[in-house]
Amino acid sequence: MLVLKFGGTSVGSAERIKNLAELIKSQEPKIVVLSAMSGTTNALVEISNALYEKNTFKAEELINTLESKYKTEIKDLYKNPIILEKGKELIDSHFGYLRSFIDFPIFTEKEEKIILSEGELLSTTLFHYYLSERGEKSILLPALEFMRINRDGEPDMGYIEEHLKEELKKYPDSNVFITQGYICRNAQGDIDNLQRGGSDYTACIIGAVIEAKEIQIWTDIDGMHNNDPRFVDKTHPVDELSFDEAAELAYFGAKILHPTCILPAQKRNIPVALKNTMQPEAKGTLIGNLKTPGGIRAVAAKDGIYAITIKSERMLLAYGFLKTIFEIFDKYRTSIDMITTSEVAVSLTIDNASSLDHIVAELKEIANVEVEKDRTIIAIVGNITKSDAGYGVKILDAFENIPLHMISYGGSEHNISVVIDSKYKKEALQALNSKLFGY
Repeated sequence: MLVLKFGGTSVGSAERIKNLAELIKSQEPKIVVLSAMSGTTNALVEISNALYEKNTFKAEELINTLESKYKTEIKDLYKNPIILEKGKELIDSHFGYLRSFIDFPIFTEKEEKIILSEGELLSTTLFHYYLSERGEKSILLPALEFMRINRDGEPDMGYIEEHLKEELKKYPDSNVFITQGYICRNAQGDIDNLQRGGSDYTACIIGAVIEAKEIQIWTDIDGMHNNDPRFVDKTHPVDELSFDEAAELAYFGAKILHPTCILPAQKRNIPVALKNTMQPEAKGTLIGNLKTPGGIRAVAAKDGIYAITIKSERMLLAYGFLKTIFEIFDKYRTSIDMITTSEVAVSLTIDNASSLDHIVAELKEIANVEVEKDRTIIAIVGNITKSDAGYGVKILDAFENIPLHMISYGGSEHNISVVIDSKYKKEALQALNSKLFGY
């Protein structure tokens, strides 16, 4: 069985939904994972914000605007008047439900997550109806029946595997299943989600638990590129990546893939293919348990970084200092991206500043602390073994005119990372493209 994930642009209009139906026409059994129609989740966030602010007029206006968009699209999507009427009834039902939150006396995160789930529930049902109009059979699998996260916010893999397989057993003769990405239930049974980009994660979790033949992530770009095409003119898709290389690139800024989604596929050794809905015949990028060629494969950049330097003379020859630092970050559930050390100082980076003030306050009890914001991590990724020579020179040569704040290598044979001021990001990516790839 295949698992195919399609993002918001793939279901972003009637025309795109029709194209999507063509892409899944093969007779091979498959589970199709869909995101919300493009723009929907952002609109639902805006509606939620208005409800938090008790701005009922704005909330009503936003709901009306989004509803109008859906009603326009289904007029282009359905030709059969019976199916069109079903589509209208579906939209009326969901948007009537959204309006019911306007009268809630207290609007909380619980209600917000219910609202945010509406986009995927709409897109999957509308697509299911469209396949029905074409005379093609499909089964709508409610993700809320099997997708669950535990108390730590991590996927409950045992629960998901058991309950998804139970759902699939109900339809032994069916080849096409449609389900929602992103949404799930939490350990308390309430509606929750896997955070932004979570549809990729949904697809890889499903692919892992059913041991799929392949997981396909369909976007509007032909695979993972060797550099960021938004900032660099000449880039090319990378044909193949190992799981480790892809995970490094996704975590450090390659937008085509959700950072957390590689691990479930890697654990079950399920290949992941990145495909382009606009050019379905293009090769794209295959990610798997592959022995890729030596050398540098790609570059990615991660913005919104805070660089923290912790300096204390008491650190010299002292044990336990790093342990104390890590315990502070662990206390506030804040992950560290990069770290370098010297005799009396530790420099590290984080991308989540929600608890930064508390972290800094505690660090200042044991050391002097300096925080720099608006930093970018540039990750140079490939199969770079410690015995290879020459790569360091090429990389550092690209930064000849760019100040470096940190350099990290050794923790992984797949990544050399540097931290720079974000204002130099474009210049850095272009220089690396020239030095490493000859463009």
